Amino acid sequence: MTRFTKMHGLGNDFVVLDSVRQSLELAPAQIRALADRHFGIGCDQVLVVEPPRRPGADFFYRIFNADGSESGQCGNGARCFARFVRDQGLTDKERLTVDTRDGTLELAFLPDGQVRVDMGAPRLEPREIPFIAAARAGVYVLPLATETLAIGAVSLGNPHAVTLVEDVDSAPVAELGPQVARHPDFPEGVNVGFLQVLAADLVRLRVFERGVGETLACGSGACAAVVCARLWGLLDERVQVELPGGTLTIEWAGGTAPVWMTGPAVRVFEGEIAL
Repeated sequence: MTRFTKMHGLGNDFVVLDSVRQSLELAPAQIRALADRHFGIGCDQVLVVEPPRRPGADFFYRIFNADGSESGQCGNGARCFARFVRDQGLTDKERLTVDTRDGTLELAFLPDGQVRVDMGAPRLEPREIPFIAAARAGVYVLPLATETLAIGAVSLGNPHAVTLVEDVDSAPVAELGPQVARHPDFPEGVNVGFLQVLAADLVRLRVFERGVGETLACGSGACAAVVCARLWGLLDERVQVELPGGTLTIEWAGGTAPVWMTGPAVRVFEGEIAL
């Protein structure tokens, strides 16, 4: 039997597995079974806590989408990861250095119980996203089956496309989300953010995640949306991002500065399951 913890960050939910104190080898079919909301535990992503792979790191952190594919980054997952290792007694540090497949995260516990995450500097060059484009631009025109869509493109350890909408509630997330997420110009797929700007320090956002579908919140997606909108001259340095599951605080000074994300992480329940 394998022990697990069910957690969520603003409704973006996770099954978290400890691979420090128990041995785990997960196949894609097992990931899909864990994530299944009818026959498994149910989650958007499965998170795996592993021992560090290099000196100076506290842990290694892996993220698997509900379809069994592996992702390089998940902001809400990072906060849940931090809460998990503290709750499980795997660390008593106030600040953590955590490696992922696509980079290093710095995590800090705040007095109010929230977790602040250094998501690293955004990657804007198309080849680093990866995104097939002739040259870097602030706005790209993406051809779809029925229309063209103006987007910003950025990576924060995973690729994101962001488009502005007048009203996030009526945005065609279900229609356009899958088309953009599987667009051939994004060789590894892409998460798709639909962004409504309410003020220079307040936005609303819905995100269609590759390998998952629309989620109640996406931390890296919130960071990506703020980066794109700041590059478009629409937002201040510190922004409240309202997602269907709740609100995140995103800060970015621009340039090569890191993007900071602050928000909650909640443990729901624990249990054991036969993989």
